[in-house]
Amino acid sequence: MPVAIITGASKGLGRALAEALAARGWDLVLDARSAGPLKEAAEAVAGHGTRVTALPGDVTDAGHRAELVAAARTLGGVDLLVSNASALGAEPLVRLSDLPLKGLRRALEVNVVAALGLVQEALGPLRESPGGAVIAVSSDAAAEAYETWGGYGASKAALDQLAAVLGAEEPGLRVWAVDPGDMATDLYATAVPDDDEPRPAPVSVVPAFLRLLDERPASGRYAAPSLVEGR
Repeated sequence: MPVAIITGASKGLGRALAEALAARGWDLVLDARSAGPLKEAAEAVAGHGTRVTALPGDVTDAGHRAELVAAARTLGGVDLLVSNASALGAEPLVRLSDLPLKGLRRALEVNVVAALGLVQEALGPLRESPGGAVIAVSSDAAAEAYETWGGYGASKAALDQLAAVLGAEEPGLRVWAVDPGDMATDLYATAVPDDDEPRPAPVSVVPAFLRLLDERPASGRYAAPSLVEGR
């Protein structure tokens, strides 16, 4: 069975992706900082009959990243790496004039540095996989100038560029940066707690990610809503 590592998998998009891949027979290594919600998610995902390893920890910890890849090797290797764990930099979001530099550093550390560190750790087994792929979960804030989203958007823009260069440097892999679009997630609610406009559930964009895995288009940046509409 193919093996995927998914970070930030205890809830939201990460958990929805884990459920969908498990339903397709993928074995999984799941990461999140909170042990309780991660355990609950892993138990639910394992209900599909696949092997699931849940490792709570912080992706900025190099030792934790090594544990994730080692666990995947135990399951057979790494066929897919999904960098979904994200940090906002400020909760709720604030204008750049008020953005704590410590928060910006945290966003860059989680969204960019840790994502690259995990790729570096997993690159060997990814290259060995006949269908090795990396998905970097991006944001429209990486490309659009929304007030208060400057720090988070800058980190996601950096992640986009990192994914683009990785795709050029690793032609044997597929490297996709995916903007999932608006979703009703805890991260969004934390970012903008006063915005009570309804938003789609994360599970609604999962078909876009499955389409990438099924059709394996060229490495690049993709918008999940367009992939869903184009089916």
